[in-house]
Amino acid sequence: MNRKTVFTIVAFGLLAFKPGDNKKPVQDHTFVKPKYTEVALGAIQPKGWLRDQLQTMLAGTTGHLDEVYPKVKNDNGWLGGKGDSWEETPYWLDGAVPLAWQLDNAVLKQKVLKYINWVLDHQRPSGYFGAITNAEREGKQVDVQHPENGDDWWPKMVMLKVMQQYYSASGDKRVISFMERYFDYQKAALQKAGIGKWTEWATSRGHDNAMMAQWLYTLNGDRSLLDLAELIQKQCFPWSELLSNRNWVIGAATQQNDAHWMNRHGVNVGMALKTPAIDYQRTGDVSYLKGLKTGFRDLMMLHGLPMGVFSADEDLHGNLPTQGVELCATVEAMYSLEKIIQITGDTEYMDALERMTFNALPPQTTDDFNNKQYFQIANQVQISRGVFDFSLPFDRQMNNVLGMRSGYTCCLANMHQGWTKYTQSLWFKTENNGLAALVYAPNVLKTKIGEQEITINENTNYPFEDEINFEFSTKKAVDFPLELRIPVWCREARISINGVEVQTAKGGTIVSLSQNWKNKDKVTLKLPMQLTTSNWGRNSRTIERGPLVYALKLEERWEKGNEKEEGDYFSVFPKSDWNYGLLEKIVKDPAQNLQVKMKPLQTKFVWNLQNAPIEITASGKKIPAWKVVDGVARQPVTDRTRIYKGEVEAGTETFTLVPFGFTKVRIVAFPVVK
Repeated sequence: MNRKTVFTIVAFGLLAFKPGDNKKPVQDHTFVKPKYTEVALGAIQPKGWLRDQLQTMLAGTTGHLDEVYPKVKNDNGWLGGKGDSWEETPYWLDGAVPLAWQLDNAVLKQKVLKYINWVLDHQRPSGYFGAITNAEREGKQVDVQHPENGDDWWPKMVMLKVMQQYYSASGDKRVISFMERYFDYQKAALQKAGIGKWTEWATSRGHDNAMMAQWLYTLNGDRSLLDLAELIQKQCFPWSELLSNRNWVIGAATQQNDAHWMNRHGVNVGMALKTPAIDYQRTGDVSYLKGLKTGFRDLMMLHGLPMGVFSADEDLHGNLPTQGVELCATVEAMYSLEKIIQITGDTEYMDALERMTFNALPPQTTDDFNNKQYFQIANQVQISRGVFDFSLPFDRQMNNVLGMRSGYTCCLANMHQGWTKYTQSLWFKTENNGLAALVYAPNVLKTKIGEQEITINENTNYPFEDEINFEFSTKKAVDFPLELRIPVWCREARISINGVEVQTAKGGTIVSLSQNWKNKDKVTLKLPMQLTTSNWGRNSRTIERGPLVYALKLEERWEKGNEKEEGDYFSVFPKSDWNYGLLEKIVKDPAQNLQVKMKPLQTKFVWNLQNAPIEITASGKKIPAWKVVDGVARQPVTDRTRIYKGEVEAGTETFTLVPFGFTKVRIVAFPVVK
């Protein structure tokens, strides 16, 4: 075979207030094309364990929220009724739309199209859209002369994301004219009815509005859309400045009162992470990317938890393993990382996305995807009603239990975008007419390179196994670069083409394979996973292997309950002891002192204890004083030498660890003992 293969490795190393206080000088618009662009929605079809996860969602609330949740079901405002006209219906659609096309499910497509078509068909002559407002029911019009007759800007920002995804799947040109008319209306209306006229949520989250205006600009080239995006940003919280200002993230760790709480609200922060990348895209100002790097690293240093997300209960709340994380914060932070990756191509955010997805996301919903946990805790030794260490008001003490309506129901509506948007991020197109696999899971990609159709089967059990195979199907040979990310935790990856090893690569890089690809070509990416430990709050230690973190395996006792206002819920308690300290020798040499056992994935994959495909045997000693107080296993103090100095039982015991995502009750951040 006379084929020329070129290998290159690219490392990406990017360098109390009121809305409107943003003092950054006005920028000339030097729009930067995104490093990567999305493939069409529906081009990526999940396989293996990922397909099982999405099928569970289809059978559960993602496919049926409009049937089982009265707020969305009854007289829906997004269908012309007087019911929900705010965020929850768009939230649900934001995950249900991609699921419908990723599984190519005709029933769900028809269901979501009912809402999409109503919104498109009922856009007002002025360009305004959304549920019928109270003023309109009184015979008044919403137009640029009377924007006050409209309603909150915020839920429309979510619906714009829904429409963008629908356009990606269908190419329906109605979406483009719909958005053009709406943005024309908004340019004028914002002069009279600013972004924060109705709620501070819009002021906190306007970056999503700006992002959609900038997306439309990439299609029609209307530079007034960039002016609109800048106007929106000026009326919103200056998140780009906050993230680059270290005082903000430090202050958020120390202030938990009701002053300015919206700018340390965990979900707002998760959404806002993408703001500097959006501002960079519009202006070309690289200082935004430097500020993003500073802000993200500071956020994770001061508030980060072992499963890859920051504390958010609801405020940012420090790095103790007993703090909570709202499910909405996780899925919104994932989406922000996906957008940052697309714009910047920075591998640091790819690693962060995988860690968050495979660890923080799975355990916060039940096996059937019908119940969710409003706040999960890293070291979570019980799931129950209680006050815990959360900063959110807790009148009914329902923030920790698993229920459909427990805690606030925003997460019931919003949780559906987590897995679906991760699936959409498995492949991107590159600037030079190539393809890039930047995060991994089993799937099939069907797309075009130029006019040539190509299918790539990504066969893998990643993140549970370390090998990923890409198998090509094409009628004609096609020349293009294939980019593959090497995770930062991988010391040295090995790459083979058709069984012949051709390249090794270090972690934290992207490898580009440029070749004339033929039918049945196969690329194998081997990512050896080493056992390591990482340091967390109060000098605790977490065991890691590849992208997964590991937690103590505790057999579970489930109890069903009912609360009058919030309905049925589940509590979960451990059946065995959990108060172990990890032996110091494991921290010093994890590879020599931990044993890994692999099991085959179940045919019908579920993220639960019975299906955990990996177990690690560890050893430690019990700490008698480490007990549950008010539902919380507050972290023992470990000194600077990393050793717990309190009383420890003499006998050494062995115990089993499983990946965090398969647990409901667990210890993941261990004190260290001799």
